[in-house]
Amino acid sequence: MLRWLFIAVLSVAVVGTAFWGYQEHQEKNAILIQAENNYQRSFHDLTYHIDSLHDKIGTVLAMNSPRSVSPQLAEIWRITSDAHSEVGQLPLSLLPFNKTEEFLSNIGDFSYRTAVRGLDKEPLNDEETKMLEKLYQQSGEIKRELRNVQHLALENNLRWMDVQLALVNHDQPADNTIIDGFKTVEKNVETFSESSFQEQLNGVSKNDDKEIKLEGGNINKKEVKSIAGDVFQLKDGDLKITSSGDGSDIKVYSASFEQDNKHGYMDITEKGGYVISMILNRDIGEKSIGLHDGMKKAEQFLKGLGYENMEAYNSAEYSNVGVYSFAYNQDDVRIYPDSVQVKVALDNGDVVGLSARDFLVNHQERDVNEPDITMEEAKKEVNPNVEIQEESLAVIDNDLGEEVLVYEFLGTLGEDTYRIFINASDGFEERVERLKSTEVKFDTSA
Repeated sequence: MLRWLFIAVLSVAVVGTAFWGYQEHQEKNAILIQAENNYQRSFHDLTYHIDSLHDKIGTVLAMNSPRSVSPQLAEIWRITSDAHSEVGQLPLSLLPFNKTEEFLSNIGDFSYRTAVRGLDKEPLNDEETKMLEKLYQQSGEIKRELRNVQHLALENNLRWMDVQLALVNHDQPADNTIIDGFKTVEKNVETFSESSFQEQLNGVSKNDDKEIKLEGGNINKKEVKSIAGDVFQLKDGDLKITSSGDGSDIKVYSASFEQDNKHGYMDITEKGGYVISMILNRDIGEKSIGLHDGMKKAEQFLKGLGYENMEAYNSAEYSNVGVYSFAYNQDDVRIYPDSVQVKVALDNGDVVGLSARDFLVNHQERDVNEPDITMEEAKKEVNPNVEIQEESLAVIDNDLGEEVLVYEFLGTLGEDTYRIFINASDGFEERVERLKSTEVKFDTSA
């Protein structure tokens, strides 16, 4: 009797295990099918966007009216954004594809800047037309290669999951059509990038190369240890110091440490010994100081590092950490390109983060011209529903990457606070920013 009972229990267990395994198999297959479908959709959408991009660039070249060109360039910018997004959805993180992504970014950058500048007053010049012809040629090459990959993938029923596995396992067989196709796309784009065409694109890139001038003499590793040791409050022996390679636009020393339950990292410029960035990772305790007190700590920290005439223009709180933005103040004009961000732990006032690259790259004493319109004239360009609290002069980077003098208005609309910038020359509304407030904490214990 017991024998039969044991056999029955064992049979039920075997059947149950088999059923569980079958369910697991089905669920796994469903996940794989969903991932494959997402990859297929992204790839076919990418191919479609590149087709559209090629057609739109050709359309612009055939146009004659500046009024018609601007909307087409704006549409090109939208298409490149969509194409860039689809690339991000594909399992290509282990496959070099940065040149193609850079190509898409450059097209979007060029088309946006050209579209918003006002082609009625400043139409496309010969150099820009030649650039568009190059873009048209290159997008055509990419279009043909992607169409070829698409055709072979559909004809041979190729799967993107196989691409992902091949890349993860570093197993890239010679007959992997998709991988080979994307390598060809990348190689073609790189060929174009090495031409003078790339130099023209760099001329309209937001990240224009510029000479970075830092004051002061070069420092050595011993001085780096002293600076980092003072900031981190550590002994020399607890710090590891390394130097950057020759390819860096700013040569820096990197100082790092790991001690108890915290670790830190800091970059210090070789010339002048400026702390360009700093991170201190540790557990943040309960809040004991306010956001305003944290700002005072941040101001003292910046002064101690030699960043003078810095004015706080924004603050927010996230998980008991105060995040503060500072801009250089020159003769009561706030210079936003010369900005620094500081993070302060609100449990004890320790500075746990610094980012000063923008300041070091952009800082200079500027010749600020007198405004062409008055403060009152600029105020008339602000939405009348906004209740203005503060007003001042400032310098910002506009959408074309050019520094412009503006009137800055801080005002409220409903429960939100906005910073509004009005061009001090022609009254154009350059930018409107909604200020972030303190992070809302939700009670998840209920």
